[in-house]
Amino acid sequence: MSFVSDILEFNEQFVQEKKYEKYLTDKFPEKKVAILTCMDTRLVELLPKALNLRNGDAKFIKNAGAILTQPFGSAMRSILIAIHEMGAKEVLVIGHHGCGMTQLDSTSLVEKFKKNGISDVVLSTLENSGIRMERFLKGFDKPEDGVKHSVGMIRKHPLVPDFIPVHGFLIHPDTGKLEWIINGYQSENEQ
Repeated sequence: MSFVSDILEFNEQFVQEKKYEKYLTDKFPEKKVAILTCMDTRLVELLPKALNLRNGDAKFIKNAGAILTQPFGSAMRSILIAIHEMGAKEVLVIGHHGCGMTQLDSTSLVEKFKKNGISDVVLSTLENSGIRMERFLKGFDKPEDGVKHSVGMIRKHPLVPDFIPVHGFLIHPDTGKLEWIINGYQSENEQ
């Protein structure tokens, strides 16, 4: 049986037994918060539990390293929608120790693309179109650098109101211990 077949079989039983009922909520975050975090599998259940969040409490936006790569990309759009449409009153950027984006090697990743069948023609076409792999696949030296970068981009975004606090945290992916790196209640000059 395939992975998708297993999922579909489980899902049918899940719905028939009404196991979804304990997760019922609406689309508006109860705690009025949007959280940009990493897609790391260790954080899927740990992060909400470590923050005392239940289903429906927050809007979670996930990507590699919790890094905003462009001010008008999809992750930033999600943050803006969380604020302006969903009523989020605060934004948390939560990176983590041991992140795979730490010192990501773009050259090695391009070699993996090739190994997985991406042709040199495709890669050179992208390069000729202005997509620089070393920039597109750039990570960071320390996880707090990624958090600071994303917080800065959100704070400076022309569509984020000044009254929205933007905080930066690191979480330990084993214990859930949080470190508050950037206090969004203080101005940049106070930190």
